[in-house]
Amino acid sequence: MKHLSEYRDAETARRLAAEIRRTVTRAWAIMEVCGGQTHSIIRNGIDQLLPPEVELIHGPGCPVCVTPLEVIDRALAIAARPGLIFCSFGDMLRVPGSRENLLAVKGRGGDVRVVYSPLDALKIAREHPDREVVFLAIGFETTAPANAMAVKLARERGLANFSMLVSQVLVPPAIEAIMRSPGNRVNAFLAAGHVCSVMGTWQYPTLAERFGVPIVVTGFEPLDLLAGILAAVTQLESGRHELENAYPRVVTERGNEPAQTVIAEVFAPADRVWRGIGPIPGSGWRLAESYREFDAELRFGVGDLRAVESSLCRSGEVLRGSLKPDECPAFGRECTPRTPLGATMVSGEGACAAYYNYGKAHTPGREGGESR
Repeated sequence: MKHLSEYRDAETARRLAAEIRRTVTRAWAIMEVCGGQTHSIIRNGIDQLLPPEVELIHGPGCPVCVTPLEVIDRALAIAARPGLIFCSFGDMLRVPGSRENLLAVKGRGGDVRVVYSPLDALKIAREHPDREVVFLAIGFETTAPANAMAVKLARERGLANFSMLVSQVLVPPAIEAIMRSPGNRVNAFLAAGHVCSVMGTWQYPTLAERFGVPIVVTGFEPLDLLAGILAAVTQLESGRHELENAYPRVVTERGNEPAQTVIAEVFAPADRVWRGIGPIPGSGWRLAESYREFDAELRFGVGDLRAVESSLCRSGEVLRGSLKPDECPAFGRECTPRTPLGATMVSGEGACAAYYNYGKAHTPGREGGESR
């Protein structure tokens, strides 16, 4: 715990917060891109340490939350097939599709299994050569290397019964889409350190220059986040807009180049639809042509499935940063972790779940938590 505790020191946090207060002279809106950062901010009360001039906007950095509803419905259609084994990370099982979720399929007898890695799904495919095994591959750049390696190993080991339903998305195109969106008011970004640990920082200077916004790469501990906010505010106050790496103990400019190599071999760039945001050109990956035999969407013919979002759920506005979770009329009423309307209330990185679980706001009819 030593190496964690040194990034959670309360006195240092107070000093950083005081420095932010001394530096800021006007109102600024800073978006943290990653849902893990959102949870750390709310859990540790970082937003409450900041002066009123600094507003944190919660971005679309939760991969579960931005997975399109039609992908969930495609997963449900595949998982319900007799004799098939469907593998997923646990946080996807309760994400609502149009009518149900993967837990409901499992409850009806579907063989839906929680795994901790795509390599676990590969092992299941090897142990059950007579059954189709499908892995739901979602996530940002952080999950892509392991997903790519699993497909590569499936080919090398002759596991023709293994396939993936892929919904990989990328951070830089999302930042560009946010900056181009009508009504955007983001002045600076906190970029996700774990994404940059894989991909490096080389993609971000161009974005910072093109849109005139500071982009500060930071981590997830309280002091990491406060240092990142201070760096962003300092740039804003001085009129600069640059890429700044405030997480050098993990992130380098080039990133993990062997991981990038396997990604480039197995995946190809693709347009992706983001739940709540819509289509973003070049914002994701699909399996490359040379690996398309492992594409579950093609194998099971579910690519044409379409879906319509709940009219009550406003998670799309939350993901775009235009609405705080507790400003949604359904928050804590029709929509709770037990009865979620959208993925932002289900996922361990969702902004709505963070507000609910850490008592960020009090709403009548809520099942628990205290107001702050």
